[in-house]
Order: sequence, then structure tokens, then C-alpha cells
Amino acid sequence: MAKRYVNADGSSNIKSFAQLRQWQKERRAKKKDLSFAVPRVEPDTALLARNREKPTVTFIGHSTFLVQLGGLNIVTDPVWASKMGFASRLTPPGVPIEALPPIDVVILSHAHYDHLHLDSLRRLPGDFVSLVPEGLGRWFRRKGFRRVEEFSWWSEKAIGGVTFGFVPAKHWTRRTPWDTNTSHWGGWVMRHGADCLYFAGDSGYAGLFREIGEKYGDIRVALIPIGAYEPEWFMRDSHMSPEEAVQTFADVGAGYFVPMHYDAFRLADDTPKEALDRLHAEWEKRGLSPDKLWTMKLGQTIEW
Repeated sequence: MAKRYVNADGSSNIKSFAQLRQWQKERRAKKKDLSFAVPRVEPDTALLARNREKPTVTFIGHSTFLVQLGGLNIVTDPVWASKMGFASRLTPPGVPIEALPPIDVVILSHAHYDHLHLDSLRRLPGDFVSLVPEGLGRWFRRKGFRRVEEFSWWSEKAIGGVTFGFVPAKHWTRRTPWDTNTSHWGGWVMRHGADCLYFAGDSGYAGLFREIGEKYGDIRVALIPIGAYEPEWFMRDSHMSPEEAVQTFADVGAGYFVPMHYDAFRLADDTPKEALDRLHAEWEKRGLSPDKLWTMKLGQTIEW
């Protein structure tokens, strides 16, 4: 029998059929304005192709970023899908997959479809190694990927001068009715010298973020999810609200906050504009420096 993974507090985040029905009933009663378009820019593909020295982060959409660090091209949770289930993507990816430089490393937070898209993986350029949570390596190998490394929470490995550490998150996973929580979930910390970036993956709010901050101490950039939180009574265990995302930023002690997981797919009842408005309101309420919040445009590259 396959191992079933749980959160640090022992929870599995599985909702009942009655709870799911209640959410769907509430959802039908809501009318949401989806006309807001997340801003985008023309990607600087020439820079991405030639850069092997400066640390950069490029927003592609949802939880997909191109991170350039220590001479490596790293992609997080690669999803270029135009649909998720029956719903069309709200915004096209910020960088076409064909315009990417050769990828060296792919990091996966968990196996949900909006974070792990098989066709996108197969289309990525380069002979990359996939770094995946414990329990997910078998799926990758069955699909024909041979360069795969599994990580348990708090494990680390150096690749080409960059150290990759897999850290806890509060979530769950499933791709079929039979594989619920048969692989783990988490975030990633990437370090090259003094340059350190944290990719939170998908998570509800929990005290574990303080542990991550205490362990790594000098995270410069944090990529943190802010969407898929409504209704909060249903989503709270798996997806943090924008206000909780700001607290997560404070807990890990990062220098800069990049919001993600709000722009591409309608996974819950909140909208991209609602998520951003709440994030900016909480940021202002706490008196945080506007310079520390990088609300990136799709396709934008920031050197850090």
C-alpha cells in the first residue's frame, strides 16, 4: 500500500462531500467581475538567453517562474496549459515556452494539475533535472523522465554551485481518485553565495514559515501565493489569504515579496483584482515599504 503523506500538524486537508457541496452552492450565488487584466510586458528574451551571471526572476504566470541563479536556468512548477479542466486560462503565459533558454533544473512543489502539467514538462528545452517531493519520482519515471531526484522535507542538494532545499508547506495533493496524498508537497529555498530565493509553492498559513526563516535567515526574495482563498472556511487549510501571505513574508524574514498564484486560473471564488487589492491594503496597513513589494507584470524580469 502506498504511503500517505500528511502536514506537519498531522492533518491531511481532505474535505467532505458535504463541504464541497456547500461551497458549490455558495459559488452559484456569487457574481464576479473577471474583466481585470493582469498587466504584462514584452519579455526580454535576449537577456534571458545570454544571462548566466546575474540573479534574475521572471514571472511567467500562476506559480511558474524562470529563476536564473548561479549560472543555472531554473523553472518552478511549469504550467503553460491554456486550460485547467474545462476552464480557460485567464491570462496567457508571460513568456512563450519556445522562447525559454535551455533549462537546467525544474523544481516541483506538488502534483496538483495547476502545478504539474505533463505537456509543459515535455516541451521544456534543455536536458534538465527534475527536483520533486518524496513519492513523486515514480510518476516522473513512468512518464519517461530519467533525471529525477526526490526530496523529503529539510533535505538539500547542491547542483552546479546552487543549493536546493525542500521545505514544508501546509497543503495536500491528488491527480486521480486513487492517489490522494501519495506524494508530498512543499516549497523550495535556492541559494548561491549570498543570493537566496524562497519559492513557497502552495500552502495554507502555518507556524512552519517561522521555522523556514530561522533556518535560512537571509532570504532575499520570497515568491508567495496570494490567490485561491475564497471561501476562506473551505480553503484556509490549503491556501493562504493575501493578509496571511504578508504574515508569511514577515515570518520568513525575506527582503522582497513577489505575489503569485492569483492570475491564471480560477481555482476558487476570488478574482485576481480582489487578491491584489487585499494584498496592497494589508501592505499599506502594516506600514511596509512599497519598494519591498514586487507586484510583477507577466513577462517581467527583475534582477535581484
